[in-house]
Amino acid sequence: MKLKKNDIIQVSTGKYKGQQGRIIKVLLDKNRVIVEGVNIIKKHERPTQENPQGGIMKKETSIHSSNVLFVENGEPVKIGYKILDNGSKVRYSKKTNNILD
Repeated sequence: MKLKKNDIIQVSTGKYKGQQGRIIKVLLDKNRVIVEGVNIIKKHERPTQENPQGGIMKKETSIHSSNVLFVENGEPVKIGYKILDNGSKVRYSKKTNNILD
């Protein structure tokens, strides 16, 4: 997957189209990401020792990585991989050809 934790992304399709946020967690096995402030659900939680009140909690759920684009300088761009002369593999923007890592 070309996306990493703390990347700023923009949702390209679905209910949250156009919204931007920071990646909180990357789920590699499912090819999904959890984005801050996007795809929020309400979850009913029973009282526990950590949360004695219980109640209805709001939390972010995952979104498929194909539905998000990396944001560079406020614009969504596609990401590719490039191998440099020294043999290191880096991410780059396909639109501006800038190295991201």
